[in-house]
Amino acid sequence: MPVKPKKIPMRMCLGCGEMKPKKELVRVVRSKEGEISLDLTGKKAGRGAYICADAECLKKARKARRLEKNFACRIDDELYDSMEKELSGNEQQQ
Repeated sequence: MPVKPKKIPMRMCLGCGEMKPKKELVRVVRSKEGEISLDLTGKKAGRGAYICADAECLKKARKARRLEKNFACRIDDELYDSMEKELSGNEQQQ
């Protein structure tokens, strides 16, 4: 009996719009309390959206307000700035 290849979950980046494997993307989460944060582990509870681990994709998503549309809420500029710093800090570590 042939072995089935393992299915790789794919998600769309809100910045560039490309479909990529879930493990290559960073999850942005809105918790039940309405708190929005980056989820580098992919395990936090709440509504999730995905972006590439690239500050450019976050800038594109910010410009088109894709995260706000996805979460149906207003996101402050300070929150975007802190997520951008966190992403660029994460890029340098890898």
